[in-house]
Amino acid sequence: MSKKPALSFWQIWNMSFGFLGIQFGFALQNANVSRIFETLGAKVEDIPILWIAAPVTGLIVQPIIGYMSDKTWNRLGRRRPYFLFGAIFASLALILMPNSPSLWIAAGMLWIMDASLNISMEPFRAFVGDMLPNEQRTRGFAMQSFFIGTGAVVGSLLPYVMTNWLNIPNTAPEGLIPPSVKWSFYVGAIVFFLAILWTIFSTREYPPEKMKEFEREEKGSGKVDEGTNGQSVQNSKFIKVGLIFGFFGLAIVVLTRLLHFKDELYVLGGILLLFSFLMFLAFILKFKNREENALVEIFSDLLQMPSTMKQLAAVQFFTWIGLFAMWIYTTAGVTSHIYGTSDTLSQEYNDGADWVNVLFAVYNGVAAMVAFLLPVLAKYTNRKITHAICLLLGGVGMASVFLFNDPNWLIIPMIGIGAAWASILSMPYAILTGSLPSSKMGVYMGIFNFFIVIPQILAATILGFLVHDIFEGKAILALVLGGGSMVVAAVLVLFVKDVAANES
Repeated sequence: MSKKPALSFWQIWNMSFGFLGIQFGFALQNANVSRIFETLGAKVEDIPILWIAAPVTGLIVQPIIGYMSDKTWNRLGRRRPYFLFGAIFASLALILMPNSPSLWIAAGMLWIMDASLNISMEPFRAFVGDMLPNEQRTRGFAMQSFFIGTGAVVGSLLPYVMTNWLNIPNTAPEGLIPPSVKWSFYVGAIVFFLAILWTIFSTREYPPEKMKEFEREEKGSGKVDEGTNGQSVQNSKFIKVGLIFGFFGLAIVVLTRLLHFKDELYVLGGILLLFSFLMFLAFILKFKNREENALVEIFSDLLQMPSTMKQLAAVQFFTWIGLFAMWIYTTAGVTSHIYGTSDTLSQEYNDGADWVNVLFAVYNGVAAMVAFLLPVLAKYTNRKITHAICLLLGGVGMASVFLFNDPNWLIIPMIGIGAAWASILSMPYAILTGSLPSSKMGVYMGIFNFFIVIPQILAATILGFLVHDIFEGKAILALVLGGGSMVVAAVLVLFVKDVAANES
Protein backbone atom coordinates (compact mmCIF):
# COMPACT_ATOMS: atom_id res chain seq x y z
CA MET A 1 0.00 0.00 0.00
CA SER A 2 1.08 3.59 -0.71
CA LYS A 3 0.70 6.63 1.54
CA LYS A 4 0.44 10.19 0.24
CA PRO A 5 3.76 12.01 0.63
CA ALA A 6 3.94 15.18 2.73
CA LEU A 7 4.24 18.35 0.65
CA SER A 8 6.50 21.30 1.34
CA PHE A 9 5.30 24.72 2.49
CA TRP A 10 5.71 26.18 -1.01
CA GLN A 11 3.91 23.28 -2.66
CA ILE A 12 0.92 23.88 -0.35
CA TRP A 13 1.27 27.61 -1.06
CA ASN A 14 1.10 27.08 -4.84
CA MET A 15 -1.85 24.68 -4.75
CA SER A 16 -3.82 27.14 -2.58
CA PHE A 17 -2.87 30.37 -4.37
CA GLY A 18 -5.91 30.28 -6.66
CA PHE A 19 -8.12 30.95 -3.65
CA LEU A 20 -6.64 34.45 -3.55
CA GLY A 21 -8.44 35.21 -6.80
CA ILE A 22 -11.62 33.34 -5.88
CA GLN A 23 -11.98 35.34 -2.71
CA PHE A 24 -11.29 38.56 -4.57
CA GLY A 25 -14.46 37.77 -6.47
CA PHE A 26 -16.48 36.75 -3.43
CA ALA A 27 -15.30 39.78 -1.41
CA LEU A 28 -16.42 42.18 -4.11
CA GLN A 29 -19.71 40.31 -4.36
CA ASN A 30 -20.36 40.16 -0.61
CA ALA A 31 -19.48 43.77 0.13
CA ASN A 32 -20.99 45.47 -2.92
CA VAL A 33 -23.93 43.54 -4.37
CA SER A 34 -26.41 44.85 -1.76
CA ARG A 35 -25.12 48.34 -2.54
CA ILE A 36 -25.65 47.73 -6.28
CA PHE A 37 -29.16 46.40 -5.66
CA GLU A 38 -30.12 49.40 -3.52
CA THR A 39 -28.62 51.80 -6.05
CA LEU A 40 -30.75 50.21 -8.78
CA GLY A 41 -33.89 50.68 -6.70
CA ALA A 42 -34.25 47.66 -4.40
CA LYS A 43 -35.96 48.18 -1.04
CA VAL A 44 -34.08 47.02 2.06
CA GLU A 45 -36.64 44.27 2.77
CA ASP A 46 -36.26 42.97 -0.80
CA ILE A 47 -32.48 42.50 -0.63
CA PRO A 48 -32.53 38.95 0.85
CA ILE A 49 -34.72 37.52 -1.91
CA LEU A 50 -32.49 39.12 -4.56
CA TRP A 51 -29.49 37.50 -2.88
CA ILE A 52 -31.11 34.07 -3.06
CA ALA A 53 -29.42 33.58 -6.43
CA ALA A 54 -26.11 32.96 -4.68
CA PRO A 55 -27.10 30.04 -2.42
CA VAL A 56 -29.45 28.45 -4.95
CA THR A 57 -26.66 28.48 -7.52
CA GLY A 58 -24.27 26.84 -5.06
CA LEU A 59 -26.89 24.24 -4.14
CA ILE A 60 -27.19 23.16 -7.77
CA VAL A 61 -23.68 23.69 -9.10
CA GLN A 62 -21.38 22.37 -6.37
CA PRO A 63 -22.55 18.73 -6.11
CA ILE A 64 -22.68 18.45 -9.90
CA ILE A 65 -19.18 19.88 -10.31
CA GLY A 66 -17.93 17.71 -7.45
CA TYR A 67 -19.40 14.59 -9.04
CA MET A 68 -17.98 15.48 -12.46
CA SER A 69 -14.52 16.33 -11.14
CA ASP A 70 -14.33 12.98 -9.30
CA LYS A 71 -14.72 11.27 -12.69
CA THR A 72 -12.60 13.65 -14.81
CA TRP A 73 -9.10 13.13 -16.07
CA ASN A 74 -7.56 14.94 -19.03
CA ARG A 75 -4.38 16.83 -19.93
CA LEU A 76 -5.02 19.42 -17.21
CA GLY A 77 -5.83 16.79 -14.59
CA ARG A 78 -8.82 16.07 -12.39
CA ARG A 79 -9.76 19.34 -10.65
CA ARG A 80 -7.76 21.91 -12.63
CA PRO A 81 -10.03 21.94 -15.73
CA TYR A 82 -12.81 23.27 -13.52
CA PHE A 83 -10.51 25.90 -11.99
CA LEU A 84 -9.85 27.26 -15.49
CA PHE A 85 -13.42 27.06 -16.83
CA GLY A 86 -14.84 28.82 -13.77
CA ALA A 87 -12.13 31.49 -13.84
CA ILE A 88 -12.90 32.49 -17.43
CA PHE A 89 -16.62 32.97 -16.85
CA ALA A 90 -16.27 34.50 -13.37
CA SER A 91 -13.86 37.11 -14.69
CA LEU A 92 -16.30 38.06 -17.45
CA ALA A 93 -19.16 38.25 -14.93
CA LEU A 94 -17.13 40.52 -12.64
CA ILE A 95 -16.68 42.93 -15.53
CA LEU A 96 -20.38 42.90 -16.50
CA MET A 97 -21.98 42.98 -13.01
CA PRO A 98 -21.35 46.69 -12.13
CA ASN A 99 -22.54 47.71 -15.60
CA SER A 100 -26.03 46.28 -15.06
CA PRO A 101 -28.57 48.82 -16.36
CA SER A 102 -31.47 47.56 -14.22
CA LEU A 103 -32.22 45.63 -11.06
CA TRP A 104 -33.40 42.46 -12.80
CA ILE A 105 -30.25 42.32 -14.93
CA ALA A 106 -28.10 42.76 -11.82
CA ALA A 107 -29.98 39.88 -10.15
CA GLY A 108 -29.38 37.73 -13.23
CA MET A 109 -25.70 38.64 -13.31
CA LEU A 110 -25.43 37.53 -9.68
CA TRP A 111 -26.62 34.06 -10.78
CA ILE A 112 -23.98 33.88 -13.50
CA MET A 113 -21.19 35.28 -11.35
CA ASP A 114 -21.94 33.02 -8.41
CA ALA A 115 -22.22 29.92 -10.61
CA SER A 116 -18.81 30.67 -12.13
CA LEU A 117 -17.23 31.31 -8.74
CA ASN A 118 -18.64 28.02 -7.47
CA ILE A 119 -17.29 26.10 -10.47
CA SER A 120 -13.78 27.25 -9.57
CA MET A 121 -14.18 27.02 -5.80
CA GLU A 122 -15.76 23.59 -5.24
CA PRO A 123 -12.86 21.52 -6.67
CA PHE A 124 -10.38 23.47 -4.53
CA ARG A 125 -11.82 21.88 -1.38
CA ALA A 126 -11.47 18.40 -2.85
CA PHE A 127 -8.01 19.38 -4.14
CA VAL A 128 -6.66 19.51 -0.57
CA GLY A 129 -8.12 16.09 0.15
CA ASP A 130 -6.58 14.74 -3.06
CA MET A 131 -3.10 16.16 -2.62
CA LEU A 132 -2.38 16.10 1.13
CA PRO A 133 -2.15 13.32 3.73
CA ASN A 134 -4.54 13.75 6.65
CA GLU A 135 -1.85 15.11 8.98
CA GLN A 136 -1.33 18.05 6.60
CA ARG A 137 -4.95 18.84 5.77
CA THR A 138 -5.47 21.23 8.68
CA ARG A 139 -2.41 23.10 7.37
CA GLY A 140 -3.72 22.94 3.80
CA PHE A 141 -7.13 24.37 4.64
CA ALA A 142 -5.47 26.96 6.89
CA MET A 143 -3.38 28.04 3.89
CA GLN A 144 -6.59 28.39 1.89
CA SER A 145 -7.97 30.50 4.75
CA PHE A 146 -4.89 32.72 4.56
CA PHE A 147 -5.39 33.36 0.86
CA ILE A 148 -9.12 33.80 1.32
CA GLY A 149 -8.47 36.38 4.03
CA THR A 150 -5.77 38.16 2.06
CA GLY A 151 -7.83 38.26 -1.14
CA ALA A 152 -10.87 39.45 0.74
CA VAL A 153 -8.94 42.24 2.50
CA VAL A 154 -7.77 43.74 -0.77
CA GLY A 155 -11.05 43.01 -2.55
CA SER A 156 -13.13 44.58 0.21
CA LEU A 157 -10.86 47.64 0.42
CA LEU A 158 -10.78 48.32 -3.31
CA PRO A 159 -13.79 50.72 -3.48
CA TYR A 160 -12.39 52.67 -0.50
CA VAL A 161 -8.93 52.77 -2.08
CA MET A 162 -10.34 53.86 -5.43
CA THR A 163 -12.08 56.81 -3.79
CA ASN A 164 -9.64 57.89 -1.09
CA TRP A 165 -6.30 57.12 -2.76
CA LEU A 166 -7.06 57.41 -6.48
CA ASN A 167 -9.81 60.07 -6.28
CA ILE A 168 -12.31 57.99 -8.24
CA PRO A 169 -15.86 59.14 -7.26
CA ASN A 170 -17.95 56.92 -4.97
CA THR A 171 -21.22 58.59 -5.95
CA ALA A 172 -23.12 58.66 -9.22
CA PRO A 173 -26.43 59.91 -10.62
CA GLU A 174 -29.55 58.03 -9.60
CA GLY A 175 -29.65 54.48 -10.93
CA LEU A 176 -25.95 54.33 -11.86
CA ILE A 177 -23.22 52.37 -10.09
CA PRO A 178 -20.40 54.60 -8.71
CA PRO A 179 -17.16 54.51 -10.75
CA SER A 180 -15.17 53.36 -7.70
CA VAL A 181 -17.25 50.16 -7.57
CA LYS A 182 -16.94 49.56 -11.31
CA TRP A 183 -13.14 49.83 -11.34
CA SER A 184 -12.90 47.59 -8.28
CA PHE A 185 -14.74 44.85 -10.16
CA TYR A 186 -12.48 45.26 -13.20
CA VAL A 187 -9.34 44.83 -11.07
CA GLY A 188 -10.95 41.86 -9.34
CA ALA A 189 -11.54 40.13 -12.68
CA ILE A 190 -7.86 40.39 -13.61
CA VAL A 191 -6.60 39.19 -10.23
CA PHE A 192 -9.06 36.28 -10.21
CA PHE A 193 -7.90 34.96 -13.56
CA LEU A 194 -4.16 35.32 -12.90
CA ALA A 195 -4.33 33.67 -9.46
CA ILE A 196 -6.15 30.64 -10.85
CA LEU A 197 -3.57 30.32 -13.63
CA TRP A 198 -0.79 30.30 -11.00
CA THR A 199 -2.23 27.21 -9.31
CA ILE A 200 -2.99 25.48 -12.62
CA PHE A 201 0.57 25.83 -13.90
CA SER A 202 2.45 25.35 -10.60
CA THR A 203 0.72 22.21 -9.28
CA ARG A 204 0.40 18.78 -10.85
CA GLU A 205 -2.22 16.31 -9.70
CA TYR A 206 -1.62 12.64 -8.92
CA PRO A 207 -2.61 10.34 -11.81
CA PRO A 208 -5.68 8.07 -11.39
CA GLU A 209 -3.67 4.91 -10.67
CA LYS A 210 -1.80 6.67 -7.86
CA MET A 211 -5.06 7.95 -6.36
CA LYS A 212 -6.39 4.38 -6.29
CA GLU A 213 -3.32 3.28 -4.35
CA PHE A 214 -3.85 6.07 -1.82
CA GLU A 215 -7.51 5.14 -1.41
CA ARG A 216 -6.64 1.49 -0.74
CA GLU A 217 -4.26 2.65 1.99
CA GLU A 218 -6.97 4.84 3.55
CA LYS A 219 -9.49 2.01 3.58
CA GLY A 220 -6.93 -0.37 5.05
CA SER A 221 -6.15 2.07 7.87
CA GLY A 222 -9.82 2.27 8.91
CA LYS A 223 -9.93 6.08 8.68
CA VAL A 224 -12.91 6.21 6.31
CA ASP A 225 -16.19 6.72 8.17
CA GLU A 226 -18.76 3.95 8.15
CA GLY A 227 -21.25 6.00 6.15
CA THR A 228 -19.22 5.61 2.97
CA ASN A 229 -19.30 1.85 2.72
CA GLY A 230 -20.40 1.81 -0.92
CA GLN A 231 -23.50 -0.31 -0.28
CA SER A 232 -26.61 0.41 -2.32
CA VAL A 233 -29.22 2.56 -0.59
CA GLN A 234 -32.59 0.90 -0.02
CA ASN A 235 -35.35 2.16 -2.30
CA SER A 236 -37.61 2.85 0.68
CA LYS A 237 -35.17 5.48 1.94
CA PHE A 238 -35.58 7.50 -1.25
CA ILE A 239 -39.36 7.40 -0.83
CA LYS A 240 -39.26 8.27 2.88
CA VAL A 241 -36.97 11.28 2.46
CA GLY A 242 -38.85 12.45 -0.64
CA LEU A 243 -42.17 12.35 1.24
CA ILE A 244 -40.74 14.29 4.19
CA PHE A 245 -39.39 17.10 2.04
CA GLY A 246 -42.52 17.10 -0.13
CA PHE A 247 -44.75 17.42 2.95
CA PHE A 248 -42.84 20.38 4.39
CA GLY A 249 -42.57 22.07 1.00
CA LEU A 250 -46.31 21.76 0.36
CA ALA A 251 -47.10 22.90 3.92
CA ILE A 252 -45.02 26.06 3.50
CA VAL A 253 -46.66 26.91 0.16
CA VAL A 254 -50.20 26.34 1.51
CA LEU A 255 -49.62 28.26 4.77
CA THR A 256 -48.01 31.14 2.88
CA ARG A 257 -51.07 31.30 0.66
CA LEU A 258 -53.68 31.01 3.43
CA LEU A 259 -51.99 33.25 6.01
CA HIS A 260 -50.66 35.79 3.49
CA PHE A 261 -47.02 35.44 4.52
CA LYS A 262 -44.39 37.23 2.45
CA ASP A 263 -43.96 35.82 -1.07
CA GLU A 264 -40.32 34.93 -0.36
CA LEU A 265 -41.55 31.85 1.52
CA TYR A 266 -42.87 30.46 -1.76
CA VAL A 267 -39.24 30.15 -2.84
CA LEU A 268 -38.38 28.03 0.20
CA GLY A 269 -41.43 25.83 -0.30
CA GLY A 270 -40.67 25.49 -4.00
CA ILE A 271 -37.10 24.40 -3.33
CA LEU A 272 -38.27 21.72 -0.90
CA LEU A 273 -40.82 20.46 -3.44
CA LEU A 274 -38.15 20.41 -6.15
CA PHE A 275 -35.86 18.40 -3.87
CA SER A 276 -38.72 15.96 -3.22
CA PHE A 277 -39.35 15.61 -6.97
CA LEU A 278 -35.68 14.94 -7.68
CA MET A 279 -35.55 12.36 -4.90
CA PHE A 280 -38.51 10.49 -6.41
CA LEU A 281 -36.93 10.77 -9.86
CA ALA A 282 -33.73 9.24 -8.47
CA PHE A 283 -35.84 6.44 -6.96
CA ILE A 284 -37.48 5.71 -10.33
CA LEU A 285 -34.11 5.58 -12.10
CA LYS A 286 -32.72 3.30 -9.40
CA PHE A 287 -35.78 1.08 -9.51
CA LYS A 288 -35.16 0.65 -13.24
CA ASN A 289 -31.55 -0.40 -12.48
CA ARG A 290 -30.09 2.80 -13.91
CA GLU A 291 -27.87 3.36 -10.90
CA GLU A 292 -24.88 4.60 -12.91
CA ASN A 293 -26.54 7.96 -13.22
CA ALA A 294 -25.36 11.28 -11.77
CA LEU A 295 -28.68 12.01 -10.06
CA VAL A 296 -28.91 8.54 -8.47
CA GLU A 297 -25.27 8.57 -7.36
CA ILE A 298 -25.45 12.05 -5.82
CA PHE A 299 -28.65 11.31 -3.92
CA SER A 300 -27.39 7.87 -2.86
CA ASP A 301 -24.24 9.46 -1.46
CA LEU A 302 -26.38 12.06 0.29
CA LEU A 303 -28.50 9.38 1.96
CA GLN A 304 -25.51 7.40 3.22
CA MET A 305 -23.18 10.25 4.11
CA PRO A 306 -20.76 9.69 7.01
CA SER A 307 -21.93 10.35 10.58
CA THR A 308 -19.21 12.98 10.92
CA MET A 309 -20.72 14.82 7.99
CA LYS A 310 -24.21 14.67 9.49
CA GLN A 311 -22.96 16.18 12.74
CA LEU A 312 -21.05 18.91 10.90
CA ALA A 313 -24.20 19.66 8.89
CA ALA A 314 -25.91 21.03 12.01
CA VAL A 315 -22.85 23.15 12.81
CA GLN A 316 -22.74 24.54 9.28
CA PHE A 317 -26.47 25.29 9.31
CA PHE A 318 -26.31 27.68 12.25
CA THR A 319 -22.93 29.08 11.22
CA TRP A 320 -24.06 30.15 7.78
CA ILE A 321 -27.35 31.67 8.89
CA GLY A 322 -25.17 34.05 10.91
CA LEU A 323 -22.77 34.76 8.06
CA PHE A 324 -25.53 35.35 5.52
CA ALA A 325 -27.30 37.77 7.86
CA MET A 326 -24.04 39.68 8.22
CA TRP A 327 -23.29 39.81 4.50
CA ILE A 328 -26.68 41.07 3.37
CA TYR A 329 -27.52 43.38 6.29
CA THR A 330 -24.25 44.97 7.46
CA THR A 331 -24.44 47.78 4.89
CA ALA A 332 -28.10 48.55 5.61
CA GLY A 333 -27.61 48.09 9.35
CA VAL A 334 -24.52 50.26 9.71
CA THR A 335 -25.72 53.06 7.42
CA SER A 336 -29.11 53.33 9.17
CA HIS A 337 -28.06 52.60 12.77
CA ILE A 338 -24.82 54.62 12.87
CA TYR A 339 -24.87 56.99 9.89
CA GLY A 340 -28.59 57.67 10.26
CA THR A 341 -29.63 57.34 6.62
CA SER A 342 -31.02 54.89 4.08
CA ASP A 343 -30.81 57.34 1.19
CA THR A 344 -28.49 55.70 -1.34
CA LEU A 345 -27.90 59.05 -3.08
CA SER A 346 -26.58 60.74 0.07
CA GLN A 347 -22.91 61.20 0.86
CA GLU A 348 -23.50 59.75 4.36
CA TYR A 349 -24.89 56.49 2.96
CA ASN A 350 -22.02 56.03 0.52
CA ASP A 351 -19.43 56.91 3.17
CA GLY A 352 -21.06 54.32 5.42
CA ALA A 353 -21.09 51.74 2.63
CA ASP A 354 -17.39 52.41 2.00
CA TRP A 355 -16.70 51.95 5.71
CA VAL A 356 -18.46 48.58 5.61
CA ASN A 357 -15.98 47.59 2.93
CA VAL A 358 -13.19 48.57 5.32
CA LEU A 359 -14.77 46.56 8.14
CA PHE A 360 -15.05 43.53 5.87
CA ALA A 361 -11.40 44.00 5.01
CA VAL A 362 -10.56 44.07 8.74
CA TYR A 363 -12.26 40.79 9.54
CA ASN A 364 -10.72 39.16 6.49
CA GLY A 365 -7.29 40.52 7.47
CA VAL A 366 -7.70 39.06 10.94
CA ALA A 367 -8.73 35.76 9.32
CA ALA A 368 -5.56 35.75 7.21
CA MET A 369 -3.41 36.13 10.34
CA VAL A 370 -5.40 33.74 12.52
CA ALA A 371 -5.24 31.07 9.79
CA PHE A 372 -1.62 30.29 10.69
CA LEU A 373 -2.46 30.02 14.39
CA LEU A 374 -5.25 27.48 13.90
CA PRO A 375 -2.99 24.42 13.33
CA VAL A 376 -1.04 25.37 16.46
CA LEU A 377 -4.17 25.75 18.60
CA ALA A 378 -5.56 22.50 17.16
CA LYS A 379 -2.34 20.71 18.06
CA TYR A 380 -2.56 21.74 21.72
CA THR A 381 -6.33 21.23 22.02
CA ASN A 382 -8.10 19.61 19.05
CA ARG A 383 -9.91 20.71 15.92
CA LYS A 384 -13.35 20.75 17.56
CA ILE A 385 -12.36 22.96 20.49
CA THR A 386 -10.46 25.27 18.16
CA HIS A 387 -13.52 25.70 15.96
CA ALA A 388 -15.86 26.17 18.95
CA ILE A 389 -13.69 28.95 20.41
CA CYS A 390 -13.54 30.79 17.08
CA LEU A 391 -17.29 30.48 16.46
CA LEU A 392 -18.02 31.84 19.94
CA LEU A 393 -15.77 34.85 19.30
CA GLY A 394 -17.51 35.46 15.99
CA GLY A 395 -21.03 35.15 17.36
CA VAL A 396 -20.40 37.52 20.25
CA GLY A 397 -18.65 39.96 17.92
CA MET A 398 -21.47 39.98 15.37
CA ALA A 399 -24.20 40.51 17.96
CA SER A 400 -22.22 43.31 19.66
CA VAL A 401 -22.32 45.53 16.52
CA PHE A 402 -25.69 46.74 17.84
CA LEU A 403 -23.98 48.27 20.91
CA PHE A 404 -21.75 50.71 19.01
CA ASN A 405 -22.57 54.24 17.85
CA ASP A 406 -19.12 55.23 16.59
CA PRO A 407 -18.21 53.48 13.31
CA ASN A 408 -14.51 53.38 14.26
CA TRP A 409 -15.26 51.11 17.22
CA LEU A 410 -16.82 48.52 14.91
CA ILE A 411 -13.30 47.26 14.27
CA ILE A 412 -13.47 45.50 17.66
CA PRO A 413 -16.31 43.06 16.78
CA MET A 414 -14.65 42.49 13.39
CA ILE A 415 -11.70 40.90 15.21
CA GLY A 416 -13.94 38.18 16.64
CA ILE A 417 -15.69 37.71 13.30
CA GLY A 418 -12.30 37.38 11.60
CA ALA A 419 -11.24 34.59 13.97
CA ALA A 420 -14.50 32.76 13.26
CA TRP A 421 -14.12 33.23 9.50
CA ALA A 422 -10.63 31.74 9.50
CA SER A 423 -11.87 28.65 11.31
CA ILE A 424 -15.06 28.33 9.24
CA LEU A 425 -12.95 28.14 6.10
CA SER A 426 -10.66 25.42 7.40
CA MET A 427 -11.69 23.37 10.45
CA PRO A 428 -14.97 21.82 9.18
CA TYR A 429 -13.23 20.72 5.98
CA ALA A 430 -10.17 19.37 7.81
CA ILE A 431 -12.48 17.32 10.05
CA LEU A 432 -14.64 16.16 7.15
CA THR A 433 -11.91 15.05 4.72
CA GLY A 434 -10.55 12.64 7.31
CA SER A 435 -13.79 10.63 7.02
CA LEU A 436 -14.11 10.54 3.22
CA PRO A 437 -12.73 8.18 0.54
CA SER A 438 -10.61 9.80 -2.16
CA SER A 439 -12.86 8.54 -4.93
CA LYS A 440 -15.81 10.55 -3.60
CA MET A 441 -13.99 13.60 -2.25
CA GLY A 442 -15.47 15.93 -4.87
CA VAL A 443 -19.09 14.83 -4.67
CA TYR A 444 -19.10 14.82 -0.87
CA MET A 445 -17.58 18.29 -0.78
CA GLY A 446 -20.37 19.34 -3.13
CA ILE A 447 -23.02 17.70 -0.97
CA PHE A 448 -21.46 19.31 2.12
CA ASN A 449 -22.19 22.62 0.44
CA PHE A 450 -25.92 21.83 0.89
CA PHE A 451 -25.48 22.66 4.54
CA ILE A 452 -23.96 26.01 3.65
CA VAL A 453 -26.50 27.11 1.06
CA ILE A 454 -29.70 25.69 2.61
CA PRO A 455 -29.38 27.99 5.67
CA GLN A 456 -28.63 30.87 3.30
CA ILE A 457 -31.80 30.10 1.33
CA LEU A 458 -33.74 29.91 4.59
CA ALA A 459 -32.25 33.22 5.72
CA ALA A 460 -33.00 34.82 2.35
CA THR A 461 -36.64 33.81 2.59
CA ILE A 462 -37.31 34.79 6.24
CA LEU A 463 -34.89 37.62 7.07
CA GLY A 464 -36.79 40.10 4.92
CA PHE A 465 -39.98 39.21 6.81
CA LEU A 466 -38.24 39.45 10.20
CA VAL A 467 -36.60 42.80 9.47
CA HIS A 468 -39.72 44.35 7.97
CA ASP A 469 -42.45 42.95 10.24
CA ILE A 470 -40.75 41.90 13.49
CA PHE A 471 -37.72 44.20 13.77
CA GLU A 472 -39.71 47.20 12.40
CA GLY A 473 -37.17 47.89 9.66
CA LYS A 474 -34.13 47.84 11.99
CA ALA A 475 -31.65 45.93 9.85
CA ILE A 476 -29.05 45.99 12.63
CA LEU A 477 -31.13 43.45 14.59
CA ALA A 478 -30.51 40.89 11.83
CA LEU A 479 -26.85 40.94 12.93
CA VAL A 480 -27.88 40.25 16.54
CA LEU A 481 -29.89 37.26 15.34
CA GLY A 482 -26.95 36.09 13.22
CA GLY A 483 -24.58 36.32 16.17
CA GLY A 484 -26.88 34.19 18.32
CA SER A 485 -27.07 31.57 15.57
CA MET A 486 -23.27 31.36 15.45
CA VAL A 487 -23.08 30.82 19.23
CA VAL A 488 -25.42 27.82 18.82
CA ALA A 489 -23.02 26.44 16.20
CA ALA A 490 -20.14 26.81 18.67
CA VAL A 491 -21.92 24.52 21.10
CA LEU A 492 -22.90 21.93 18.48
CA VAL A 493 -19.37 21.47 17.15
CA LEU A 494 -18.31 19.95 20.47
CA PHE A 495 -20.50 16.92 19.68
CA VAL A 496 -18.91 16.17 16.29
CA LYS A 497 -16.88 12.95 15.82
CA ASP A 498 -13.44 13.74 14.38
CA VAL A 499 -12.41 10.40 12.83
CA ALA A 500 -8.74 11.27 12.27
CA ALA A 501 -8.27 13.64 15.20
CA ASN A 502 -5.05 12.02 16.38
CA GLU A 503 -3.29 12.85 13.10
CA SER A 504 -4.19 16.55 12.95
